[in-house]
Amino acid sequence: MDDYIPLSALNDFCFCPYSLYLHQVYQPADTGLYHAAPQIKGLLAHQTIDQKTYSTRKTDLMSLPVYSESLGLLGKIDLYRKQERKLIERKYRLPHLFKGRLYQLWGQYYCLTEMGYPVDYLAFQEIASQKYIPIPLPGEKEREELERFIENFKHFSLESPVELNPNKCSHCIYSNLCDKFSKENVYQ
Repeated sequence: MDDYIPLSALNDFCFCPYSLYLHQVYQPADTGLYHAAPQIKGLLAHQTIDQKTYSTRKTDLMSLPVYSESLGLLGKIDLYRKQERKLIERKYRLPHLFKGRLYQLWGQYYCLTEMGYPVDYLAFQEIASQKYIPIPLPGEKEREELERFIENFKHFSLESPVELNPNKCSHCIYSNLCDKFSKENVYQ
């Protein structure tokens, strides 16, 4: 499973492929060097899922390891409600539904279904507001889109040009450590 792509990396790669490289470089370091307030809030809000204390229902599966052999993905899902056949990805705040977040949820969906778990509903849950955002199940077109995205992920090289987007870069937790962007992030 060395060649499998982490589900969480799909959203990160969509945000900025170079940020994945920076994540690998700085991951062993103290997260205080690069984590900003949004990441800290997200990690704290996610603890109940990671520790499997969010729900006491035996039919709620939390932080379940999943993989898809056909897509080469692995990771964990946040919450799967077996009785409702509902997959829920939790985010502290969800002001925008970016494509990378959809790819991550679609990837989780394909992992679960490939492992034999029936999924009839997908949703994001914004933890801060407890709001649920239903997402349509991906069809053949979405599967093909995800497969193309995964192929682009697999073929990315550090020699590939990095498209700088000042708005994205200023919100990147690695902007202060990035050799491609020379301004501080908005969290300073």
